[in-house]
Amino acid sequence: MQKRNAPIITATLVLAGCAVPTLDDGAARNEAGSVPEAVIALAAPGQDLTTARLRPEDGCYWYEHSGPVENTLVPLRSAGGNPICTSRQS
Repeated sequence: MQKRNAPIITATLVLAGCAVPTLDDGAARNEAGSVPEAVIALAAPGQDLTTARLRPEDGCYWYEHSGPVENTLVPLRSAGGNPICTSRQS
């Protein structure tokens, strides 16, 4: 009986490993259009502006970089390599 069920159990485990988990972190992502046009114009190419958002902790824009292992918040940079931040009011 166990020899007959072994291929079914093995196939189930192999196919379960093929499932891709989805991350729907609605709180972390902004709605489209939340980044001002001026920031979009300043941003260097190759950055994911759909995930860009302003962090109130430092007043800078950050975007979510999707790496091979994990997603990481990275500062949004201008073409000159400087981070794009809002001006601080004193």
